[in-house]
Amino acid sequence: MPGLLEGDRALVTGAGRGIGRAMADAIEAEGAKVLRADVADADLTRENEPARLAEEAIRRLGSVSIFVHCASPQRQEAKHMMAVSYPEWREMIAVNLDAAFIIAQKLGAHMKDKSIKGRMLITTSLHAESPRNLPHYSAAKAGETMLVKEMAKALGPHGIRVNAVAPGAIPGGGFNAPPAMVEKIPLRRFGTPADVVQLLNQRLHAAP
Repeated sequence: MPGLLEGDRALVTGAGRGIGRAMADAIEAEGAKVLRADVADADLTRENEPARLAEEAIRRLGSVSIFVHCASPQRQEAKHMMAVSYPEWREMIAVNLDAAFIIAQKLGAHMKDKSIKGRMLITTSLHAESPRNLPHYSAAKAGETMLVKEMAKALGPHGIRVNAVAPGAIPGGGFNAPPAMVEKIPLRRFGTPADVVQLLNQRLHAAP
């Protein structure tokens, strides 16, 4: 029986670990052809790399109908405002926000030109609205949250759906969670990539 995404072609960033890997697995399981990108093969801090990655995805897949952006550098809780260096700031903004904008712009133009009713999903965070001693990460995620709204406004009229998911604390990807942090969570457990995949399925399978 064909999957719900049979015939789709997807680019997933941050697919080497954590949420990105789980999302790539889920999309592939539904029948889509997936190009998985991670820092080992696409360093999104480099100026021309996001555009190159978008073009590479189109070339290798033939077309792209799904874009999922999960890439984010490693981060450590309690890296407060006065402790974050400018290179750390630039890396976080580049990988999260700059890359999301550049890749979405390239793939959005591709989808419009080819009349593809595509889907884009950006993984933001609760940090977008809640400061937690991660100023570079919080600022990047707040920027992504507004970018998603701008993308939806620009691409929606062309039949391209744009959504965001905003997970809480999900250890195992770029986030190294202090064990004591779990006591502040009402469920007394951290989230898992599988929790986020459920949201992914809702966004990708929603009716146009």
